[in-house]
Amino acid sequence: MCGIVGYIGTEDTKEILLRGLEKLEYRGYDSAGISVLNEDGVHLFKVKGRIAALRDAVDEKVSSTMGIGHTRWATHGAPSVDNAHPHQSASGRFTLVHNGVIENYTQLRDEYLKDVELKSETDTEVIVQLVEKLYEQQGDVTEAFRTTVSLLHGSYAIALIDEQNAEKIYVAKNKSPLLVGLGDNGFNVVSSDAMAMIQVTDRFVELMDQEVVIVQRDGVQIQKLDGTVVERDSYVAELDASDIEKGTYPHFMLKEIDEQPFVIRKIVQEYKNEHDNIKLDADIRKAMQKTDRVYIIAAGTSYHAGLVGKQLIEKLAKVPVEVHVASEFSYNMPLLSEKPLFIFISQSGETADSRSVLVQIKEMGHPALTITNVPGSTLSREADYTLHLHAGPEIAVASTKAYTAQIAVLAILAVDTAKAKGFDLDFDPLQELAIVASSMESLCDQKEEMEDIARNYLATTRNCFYLGRGVDYFVAQEGALKLKEISYIQAEGFAGGELKHGTIALIEENTPVIALATQESVNYSIRANVQEVVARGANACIISMEGLDQENDTFVVPKVHELLSPLVSVIPLQLIAYYAALHRECDVDKPRNLAKSVTVE
Repeated sequence: MCGIVGYIGTEDTKEILLRGLEKLEYRGYDSAGISVLNEDGVHLFKVKGRIAALRDAVDEKVSSTMGIGHTRWATHGAPSVDNAHPHQSASGRFTLVHNGVIENYTQLRDEYLKDVELKSETDTEVIVQLVEKLYEQQGDVTEAFRTTVSLLHGSYAIALIDEQNAEKIYVAKNKSPLLVGLGDNGFNVVSSDAMAMIQVTDRFVELMDQEVVIVQRDGVQIQKLDGTVVERDSYVAELDASDIEKGTYPHFMLKEIDEQPFVIRKIVQEYKNEHDNIKLDADIRKAMQKTDRVYIIAAGTSYHAGLVGKQLIEKLAKVPVEVHVASEFSYNMPLLSEKPLFIFISQSGETADSRSVLVQIKEMGHPALTITNVPGSTLSREADYTLHLHAGPEIAVASTKAYTAQIAVLAILAVDTAKAKGFDLDFDPLQELAIVASSMESLCDQKEEMEDIARNYLATTRNCFYLGRGVDYFVAQEGALKLKEISYIQAEGFAGGELKHGTIALIEENTPVIALATQESVNYSIRANVQEVVARGANACIISMEGLDQENDTFVVPKVHELLSPLVSVIPLQLIAYYAALHRECDVDKPRNLAKSVTVE
């Protein structure tokens, strides 16, 4: 969660930091702050609220050529000015920003800081106070910073400035993402995400866990905790600044919903060779052939994509698949097969729960494949193989295009594995995905119908049920998640037959029930379930697929191959959630209590 920026160079720092934080608001937005250093000392500006409020609080008369900034998603301490970053040491000499969770902060506080009065409720303040305490003992800032980092247990990305040295930003990371950006004209930057600093540079250096980095105007030095200097090449971030702007759209979420047809076509292009066959890393193909069971590890929307992926891999490639919630797997690992292959699905590639599992299974010697939208991310770097989603930056907290991209890539992986195993298929995923893209385009043009459904079914309700059978059940779960994420309507997705095993007791007069009917084998069964809730007073909305539709269905999606139906049936659910949130005057892109990239366990 949270986002860090830092700049040291020749330009005035304030605007660079503020614009960078605006690009990182998807990581957290309950409080924010910047700290800049000039000949008069450190100038600290913090607010409870968003970057727009921080802009108003920053003194335009203060100029500086170095500083750090932070936008927060609260973990320790409620959103407030006192708990907002940056935090300062007791004397005010050291100023620090931090992402992550320090697991042993109470022990550090009790052992080293008994005589220090803390001003906040955060684990972060302990870090900066500890730097000062160790500096008083050691007399060297770099050594005090390195010692402090070595004492921290947990996840952290840290940037620190020293009021008495305007030439250095001290940086370190462990488990939480952090990059250093390289400038050509006497400047360098620090950022949680390349998109935050793409405005000033496209050249970045990846930082590894438990490294200390000294960032200066004319250079960057990476060290291990023992002081050993590390040489590492930079890479060019393949980001277009226009990709992270809303353009004429009122919200990023609506823009990203509309981008899905393009994303599917991009995936087809990237995973197709000159002979119009699937193009996939031969090592990934071999790993899929060798495994006796695939374990998909994911969270949230990516978990729902994994459930669809299980159907694709099992039905096409005949490989058993288990799908696990990442945060549960770490602490309750099941009995594994003899030749497991782990697939980690993550939009950001920084999901802390998934990384915890990756660390465990790598220690056990098992192979891992990451499917992610960010190829240079932690999960991508640390896994054996990566499949890139090619979806472009996704800014809205509620994921849309990454979800459909994940399913598309899983379909390609499933078919490639099936062919490698010698199975004859009458299913060409590249051709079928092209049909899906056109169907998506048609659905995105029918926004008025989706707005009408949101208005008619969800305008005043306090809860909503989604029903489906087979793969529609998985899409129902995703539709329910979208609705509750951004409209705050309590929503749940159920297997159609399960509702009458208890939950149907919650059906009241006019309770909205949205049912999916895209699977021929269960078409009549799901309709029978709808009749059961209607008999109890429910206000039912049936979204069916062309060819399976009936006269009174609320909305009909274009016909696509049944295995890929989740790619089209989810579009109406995304739009319904969007318009429900809009009409309830919710913040569509930045829903309360949520952040885009979950980098803490």
